[in-house]
Amino acid sequence: MGNSSGITASLQGRYASALFDLASEGGFVTAVEGDLDNLDQALRESADLASLIRNPEVSREAAGRAIAAVADLLSVAPLTKNFLGVLAANRRLASLPHVISAFHAIAAAARGEVTAEVASAHPLDDGQIEALKQKLAAREGRNVKLRSRVDPELLGGLVVTIGSKRIDSSIRTRLNTLALAMKG
Repeated sequence: MGNSSGITASLQGRYASALFDLASEGGFVTAVEGDLDNLDQALRESADLASLIRNPEVSREAAGRAIAAVADLLSVAPLTKNFLGVLAANRRLASLPHVISAFHAIAAAARGEVTAEVASAHPLDDGQIEALKQKLAAREGRNVKLRSRVDPELLGGLVVTIGSKRIDSSIRTRLNTLALAMKG
């Protein structure tokens, strides 16, 4: 498998790569990816869970029991649950958000996809999302998977991030640029 060396060079990338290899051997990549999406959402929505995985005072055993309970609650696949147990046993649960991101990057690369993070001032409708996907796919030469979020501070326009590239057409940035130009 041809993972980018940048991803797999990090500790989180090595964990994500190992999980991806096991998932692809068993044909569970899509299931594991869904499990990781659910875990990511749970981490964003639950301050207690986010605090738990980062708390160094929680023992390995307690962290393992807690993450196993979360895994059961989210009905994750056995492979994902075992993987979370390994992270807990190795005191690496704090790295889970980065492992999730790395796994998604590895899975997308294996599918020939690129993921674009899109921030907009208002929610995008299905037609806008599809048009943006097509334009980005033409620009990148690959399939594009969009992850959108709303950021009211943008005022209008979009900020698209693909890997290390950023396309910023937000009104906030335009106003800031104009203000700097006027200060001269």
